[in-house]
Amino acid sequence: MASSDIHKAPKGTRDFYPPRMAIRRHIEGAWRSAGIDSGFDEIEGPMFEHLDLYTVKSGDEIISQLFSFKREGGDDLYALRPEFTPTLARMAVARGKSLPTPTKWFAIPSHFRAERPQRGRLREHVQWNVDVLGLSDGSADVEVISTALLALERLGLGPEDVKVRLSHRGSIAKVLGALGVSDDSMQSALMLLDRRDKISEEDFRSSAAGLGMDDASVARFDQAARATLPLSGSLSDLSRTLGVSGDSLEELDGIRTGLLDAGLADWCVIDTGIVRGLAYYTGTVFEIFDVKGAERAIAGGGRYDKLVELFGGQPTPACGFGMGDVVLSLVLQEHGLLGSGEGEDLLPRPEVFLVSTTEEGDRRMAPLLVALRRAGIHARRSHKSTRNPGKLLAEAGKLRARHAVILGEELAEERVILKDLEAGTQSSVALTDLVEMIDVDEDAVS
Repeated sequence: MASSDIHKAPKGTRDFYPPRMAIRRHIEGAWRSAGIDSGFDEIEGPMFEHLDLYTVKSGDEIISQLFSFKREGGDDLYALRPEFTPTLARMAVARGKSLPTPTKWFAIPSHFRAERPQRGRLREHVQWNVDVLGLSDGSADVEVISTALLALERLGLGPEDVKVRLSHRGSIAKVLGALGVSDDSMQSALMLLDRRDKISEEDFRSSAAGLGMDDASVARFDQAARATLPLSGSLSDLSRTLGVSGDSLEELDGIRTGLLDAGLADWCVIDTGIVRGLAYYTGTVFEIFDVKGAERAIAGGGRYDKLVELFGGQPTPACGFGMGDVVLSLVLQEHGLLGSGEGEDLLPRPEVFLVSTTEEGDRRMAPLLVALRRAGIHARRSHKSTRNPGKLLAEAGKLRARHAVILGEELAEERVILKDLEAGTQSSVALTDLVEMIDVDEDAVS
């Protein structure tokens, strides 16, 4: 490493100065409140796991994407977690039959990937993971999707801003089977469908032909990668567009009906190009995108009914999603939902800012701060040496404090000046009455 780089954060990571940290906590607050209000319990696991835990699900090819290491003097291989699902599965297996039905868990861990950083994808990020274990019916799918949307709504986004693009692996497999894709080639076809918008037209058609489809089937395959339908639309029309029988989309109809009944039609659209390339998905799959389409998926997930069993547990139906903070931050910023600055508007606002214009005020500052804080009031003080009230109050305004307390000559009578900085009013207040005179904004108390 060049000596000039030693003070820089590692490539693909971020330093969280107070404004940036305020954005992160703002997002995490919406995630956590949506999870708790939807009946999920928060969990966490270790930041690193045995390397084998990740190869069980993804194969040895994932090793090149991980930050892996060996403890000095030991033989065991470990890796910083690239995702949370293997940890979730391991924890579920460890509890076994003692898990309640359903088990509803969420986590907000950091993840690490040894990949080339690019817009919307870093080597370290925070991700909200929400999972339901033990329910095989569509109610669990609706539950996780509605929880994701609740958080986005609390962050200020609406159905005009983001859309859930929804599909079903079983239904799409039937469509692909009708196009001539064999069972042996099905996973390759699903992965190709998932990559449709990331490769050239020529490469797509060449790869599709290699799966045993004739020209007509390749054209219909391409159509399947682009077919969309409003949630309230007719699946019969969609099946005719795809050139398959109506019962091919029967499994998709179940989750569609559940979301309609939940009143989420405006948020969702059926998109048969969404299959999620990972092999462990078994049913419903979905991704959430900004309507403008300028960013990567905000979230993605689906049903993975065989994953816990893959890790040595009992057969356990499961579904869930992951939502990262990197893309979400970009989307919120583009929609003007992070305030006027780079997070400054989201920093905690002091209820009270204390300034002193006398030596006696300096002496009384510390005990008054302690008393205010013990009363549950967010209180700060000026450390400037100036006695100029205007300059001191300017500091309070910069911090967006709601009140200012001036410790001046009035202290001789055990009184201070209390200024309401939002209303622009002030009054002389007895020190013994100060706490009850401060109108605390309950919404601002963290």
